[in-house]
Amino acid sequence: MLGIIQAAGWPIWPLLACSIAALALIFERLYSLQTKRVIPPQLLDEVLTLSHPALLKPESIEQLKSHCALGEVIVAGLNHMQRKPTSSESELRAVVEASGRRVNSKLEHYLSALGSIASVAPLLGLFGTVIGMIEIFGAQTPGAGNPAQLAHGISVALYNTAFGLVIAIPSLVMWRYFRNKVDHFTVELEIAAERLVRHFYVSKSGQ
Repeated sequence: MLGIIQAAGWPIWPLLACSIAALALIFERLYSLQTKRVIPPQLLDEVLTLSHPALLKPESIEQLKSHCALGEVIVAGLNHMQRKPTSSESELRAVVEASGRRVNSKLEHYLSALGSIASVAPLLGLFGTVIGMIEIFGAQTPGAGNPAQLAHGISVALYNTAFGLVIAIPSLVMWRYFRNKVDHFTVELEIAAERLVRHFYVSKSGQ
C-alpha cells in the first residue's frame, strides 16, 4: 500500500483524506440510521396505549425523548398537550410537524458531505491524472527522454484516476442508500405523527 501511495505521488493525499472522511461518515450513518434508533417497532402503539386516557408522566416523557427520533416527535405532541390541553387539532398538528422537520434534518445530517465526497473524488483523481500527464510531457526532452520520469508520470496518472473512482463509487452508492432510507423514515414519521394527532384529538373529544 505504501508503495502505491509513493507511486501515485503527492496528488494522492487529498484522495486519502477523502477516503478516511467517507468511511467515517458511512459508519456514523450506518449506526445512526438503524431502525431501532429512528422508529422502533411498536413504540407508537405502546405510547398511545399508555397515554390513554391520561398523559405519560414527566420522567417517562424525558426518557422517551432520548430514546429515538420518533420519540422526539411523540414528546413534542405530549408536551404541547400538557401545556395547552384545550388546543385545537390544527395547533397540535403544527407542533408535531415542526418537530418532524427537526428530526428529518437530523436524519439527513452528514449526507450532503458524503455526496460532496462522491462528486469531488473523481475530480481529484482527474487532477492527479493531469499532474501525471504534465510529468510525462516534461520527460519528453528534445533528443532524449527520461524513462524514470516517464514511468512516474504514468503511475501518478493511473493511480490517481483509479483511486478517485474507488472512493467515488462506494460513496455514491452509500449516499443513495442513506438518502432512500431517510426518505422511508420520513414517510413513516409522517404517518406516526398523523396517528398521534388523531389519537389525542379523538381522546380529547371523547372526554
